[in-house]
Amino acid sequence: MAGKISFSSDYTKGAHPRILQRLTETNYEQIDGYGTDDYCKSAADKIRKVCAAPESDVFFLVGGTQTNQTIIDMLLEPYEGVVAAQTGHVAAHEAGAIEFSGHKVLTVPSLPRKSTESAESDESGSAASGSHRAVYSDQVGKISAADVKKLIDDFYADDNHEHMVFPGAVYISHPTEYGTLYSKAELEELSKVCKEYDIPLFLDGARLGYGLMSKRTDVTIEDIARLVDVFYIGGTKVGALFGEAVVFPHKVPTKHPVPIIKQHGALLAKGWLLGLMFDTLFTDNLYFDISANAIEMAELLRKGLEEKGYQIYIDSPTNQQFIVMENGRLQELSEHVRYGFWEKFDDTHTVIRLATDWATTKEDIDTLMSFL
Repeated sequence: MAGKISFSSDYTKGAHPRILQRLTETNYEQIDGYGTDDYCKSAADKIRKVCAAPESDVFFLVGGTQTNQTIIDMLLEPYEGVVAAQTGHVAAHEAGAIEFSGHKVLTVPSLPRKSTESAESDESGSAASGSHRAVYSDQVGKISAADVKKLIDDFYADDNHEHMVFPGAVYISHPTEYGTLYSKAELEELSKVCKEYDIPLFLDGARLGYGLMSKRTDVTIEDIARLVDVFYIGGTKVGALFGEAVVFPHKVPTKHPVPIIKQHGALLAKGWLLGLMFDTLFTDNLYFDISANAIEMAELLRKGLEEKGYQIYIDSPTNQQFIVMENGRLQELSEHVRYGFWEKFDDTHTVIRLATDWATTKEDIDTLMSFL
């Protein structure tokens, strides 16, 4: 992989220099463990302030899958499962971590919203007759409040439901696996359904910064704190070495959360490392500024792809961009660029993902364009 430029994901770099500086400055301090330190307290206070949720409970965990598993286990009774999109991370790309913890993932169809006819290759090996319109709209990957309501209604309409896994929570991600975003109205509708059935709404925010700074969103972090029961602010993919900040805006629903976190191996002994990183990210607007950089670079990337005639696969308004490439051309690209395989498009074309991040530069985009 040496010498290749990477757009394969948004966690291929280390950490923002300000974080590394603070880690160095505090390296020889002797600090209490397990998140009981002043850095964690300071970070939690800053997160409460930015969320306009002063009564929030905030916990710092290490990684996304671990966080999803821990939160879902915390929300559910032993006989309950979590509702998620078929394409949701907990359903598709976490190796059955939720089921491993004893809870079933109850899937509903994600919205496909195909927006154009499938593309045919042109001689350049890009896409679709020179058209760069997206095959799928910005609705793909999301779930609707109507589908969630139908799943719950159908469950309780079944006379045998006492013998079945109860729907106990709803999981969504923002951005979704496809880089798409929920609107405020959609979040309000999902929140309304969840409140109607008295089940919590959980928002996976592994890439939350990139969703919040998208130029096509009407959702703020305050909106999220108001409308969901628990969410997390991703650090692993947004400038931290690792870490996710879990926020329960309306208080944590269990009497003793720390033992549950520890049961999942999610209680970091050197918890101050997480606190220090998030305290830095939420000082002087850093989290939002570096997230905005990823969006600016993604827009520059998309513009270049469109100018070169590549077929856009998904109309993503965030840092993940998806294109269709002819397989022979893709083999040539792989000699210079690390990309993310997404799915097979047809016998001669493949969909790939190109992801910008908090540290992507214009020079990185220019280099990628030269290989395309």
